[in-house]
Amino acid sequence: MIFILGRPVTRIIKDLAINVWLITAMFSSVVVAKPLPELVVTDTQTQLLVEGKPYLILGGELGNSSASSMAYMEPIWPKLKAMNVNTLLAPVYWENIEPVEGQFDFLLVKKLVERARAEKIKVVLLWFGSWKNSMSSYVPSWVKGNTTRFERSISHEGKPQEILAALSTHNAMADANAFENLMAFLKKIDGKHRTVIMVQVENEIGMLPSARDHSAAATEAYHQPVPTALMDYLLKHKSTLTPSLLAAWKSSNYAEAGRWEEVFGVGIATEEIFTAWHFARYTNVVATAGKKRYPLPMFVNAALNRPNVLPGDYPSGGPLPHLMDVWKAGAPAIDLLVPDFYNPRFQYWNDLYTQQGDALLIPEIRFTPEVGAKALFAFGHYNTLGFSPFSIESTATAKAENLTHSYNIIHQLQPLITQHQGSDAIAGVWLTKEQPETTRDFGDYRFTIKHDLTLGWNAASKAPAWDHSGAIIIQTGEHDFYVGGSGVVITFSHPTKQQRVGIETLYEGVFIGREWQAGRRLNGDQSHQGRHLRLPYQYWGLQQLRLYSY
Repeated sequence: MIFILGRPVTRIIKDLAINVWLITAMFSSVVVAKPLPELVVTDTQTQLLVEGKPYLILGGELGNSSASSMAYMEPIWPKLKAMNVNTLLAPVYWENIEPVEGQFDFLLVKKLVERARAEKIKVVLLWFGSWKNSMSSYVPSWVKGNTTRFERSISHEGKPQEILAALSTHNAMADANAFENLMAFLKKIDGKHRTVIMVQVENEIGMLPSARDHSAAATEAYHQPVPTALMDYLLKHKSTLTPSLLAAWKSSNYAEAGRWEEVFGVGIATEEIFTAWHFARYTNVVATAGKKRYPLPMFVNAALNRPNVLPGDYPSGGPLPHLMDVWKAGAPAIDLLVPDFYNPRFQYWNDLYTQQGDALLIPEIRFTPEVGAKALFAFGHYNTLGFSPFSIESTATAKAENLTHSYNIIHQLQPLITQHQGSDAIAGVWLTKEQPETTRDFGDYRFTIKHDLTLGWNAASKAPAWDHSGAIIIQTGEHDFYVGGSGVVITFSHPTKQQRVGIETLYEGVFIGREWQAGRRLNGDQSHQGRHLRLPYQYWGLQQLRLYSY
């Protein structure tokens, strides 16, 4: 036997092997932190990066109380997977995490995040802090019961409201402290895994039933000069202000200082601007405290107003389009101002939220059969960061939902969607009986897109109402396209040439990862003998198209 320094060579080799194994095991058990989720802004688009890659939120928001019980959540997880949901939007309740002032209980949050991670579902947390749908119903009992320290808003009639006063320092500091502790806890349990990718601060903030708080403190502040920070913002952004805010300021000949009514005019609209400013400042205090501990992207959502409804009859002062500049000036820690949809004017509101070049996120929309078509339109037309119907768990037919099929298509197209976002190579389509046709140009080609029921081939075309249809179209080469969706028929032409356009090849198929797997070649009845591309009514699919001219 050979010895080295008095030890057998075989023993030395064995000890080295053990040490190498131990070192390897030690390093393999270390979880390397993934990149922090972030919003990356370019000249043409904003993208949400998750784990360093562009990410589309195919979301579902829970009903308000569902996340308060893990037992209640148990049957919901399979529904989320069946519906192709990749992101759960779930509330966190102030009253649950801080039942006693300064004593925090994050067990429910921990269980939610860990279960989502096990299910391979990302999470957007919704902070139900000082306000939820305007009201302060989720604040802890020790806040509710001490109205001397934690002041309430007062209506025009002098009645106290179930709404914490936005001008109260005590209110803001208590909320900010709870939110800061929440974010610190998230970093502790999820800072390496990045299961939670965004946070909503408060929920549908707004003043009711008056346009502003009429407490003594708020009334005194209303008769003080407009804060310098807001005036500086107006002066700096005068050329890009939203029309309504610019018009209000114009009433004073663009005064550079003065009291609220001296700058914006006398009336309820100025009261709402005042309210928006103080809601924004309060929210900024909360968001800043949270980001200090864990700087995830943060947003605030708005309950949308309806035509001819006055502030106070709708939640006054929230991050609505006509107040976005006030919110941007008052809450720079907030990354996105976003709409919640419970009215039919989908395109109208999305146009307003993107009018200044801001990214769109749709964190809450009424869960109806139409959301499948609207999701396709939102991702294809608006480059939305995400889409999320409310009370996603309410379905009894998860696999059959229109949204399920649309999410499947968006998931397959995600690499192409994120590659072409912000360019003319991508378009979204949303069609109804009232708006059954549209056109889109791609280079030299014009696509005329109609609702499939305009063909009259289906008995449903005679119905008084049609199911909504939608599609995403992506151009990947001069003559090459992918089309995914449901209920559309597309014909092709040259808007500037005398030549006609024909279909060279048309395949149905699926993406497996990034690889296209072609199925049938559709050169017969399915393409009307080469005259159109059709995704029939109540059918969801993907087709690969190549055009030619003759």
